[in-house]
Amino acid sequence: MHVIDYVVLAGWIAFWVYWLAAALGAKSSTHWHPVHAVGSRVVVVVVVLALVRAGVFKNAGSVSDPVVQGIGLTLFLAGLALAVWARVCLGRNWGQPMSERADPELVTTGPYRRVRHPIYSGIILGLFGTMLAVSWYWAVAVVAAAGFFVYSALVEERIMARRFPDTYPQYKRRTKMLIPFVV
Repeated sequence: MHVIDYVVLAGWIAFWVYWLAAALGAKSSTHWHPVHAVGSRVVVVVVVLALVRAGVFKNAGSVSDPVVQGIGLTLFLAGLALAVWARVCLGRNWGQPMSERADPELVTTGPYRRVRHPIYSGIILGLFGTMLAVSWYWAVAVVAAAGFFVYSALVEERIMARRFPDTYPQYKRRTKMLIPFVV
């Protein structure tokens, strides 16, 4: 492994340790979609197994251009920072994908001013940066995560429209789902 591989690995470990610790203070769920949650875990296991099988962790398909690695590392850090910022803005309203919170609040501050699902955007950007910095095989994880997060966002938008019928439609019209000014 190269130095950049260790930096990215340490970044992901720190991110997930923070994520799990921050989850302890979240509001309780009123409804959880177990089929979706189990499906997401199966997808993660399949992606990791595919990456291991493809030899991602043995420098197969590794990126060697320092400019591309630098761009990847920058996108990786920006993606994780965006996800953490969004998580901080959500506070106790955060929950697992496609879960419903007790006493929910519609958060429209911070990155939520421009994007309705900035945590998903940040994680996808972090994975894309990982792909550029470490190995092209991470494209599998980028595609799998993007598909899962788009699906999760669509489910959550239906939940939010039902929970906030007076305010969510206006919020949805003035913001983008995942990428500011684009989508």
